[in-house]
Amino acid sequence: MVKIEAIIQPFKLDDVKVALEGLGITGITICHVFVHGGLVGQKMSYRGAKYNADALGVKFELVVSSLVVDEVVDAISRAARTTTPGDDGTIMVSEMADAISVRSGQRVKFALS
Repeated sequence: MVKIEAIIQPFKLDDVKVALEGLGITGITICHVFVHGGLVGQKMSYRGAKYNADALGVKFELVVSSLVVDEVVDAISRAARTTTPGDDGTIMVSEMADAISVRSGQRVKFALS
């Protein structure tokens, strides 16, 4: 099993969800994050002092079989890509050793493993 985490521009989330649904993946965890560095934040001014505000991004996580990881990463990358200058985001892939149910304490069996 492989865990894929990605931070993307918020307006690309629907495109990524459609791309993942096309691969039969519907179970993802999504949260909004503030990104310091990387994604381009907004230039702000407060009492005459200029600063860069942290950018708002969307982070999502999913677990897939190692057999399809390249296909999933490619789909996310294509769907999250923008035509504007700046950082479109980051995709991180890591091996997942185990998953434990909080309620029962038992190891979670995934249909795709």
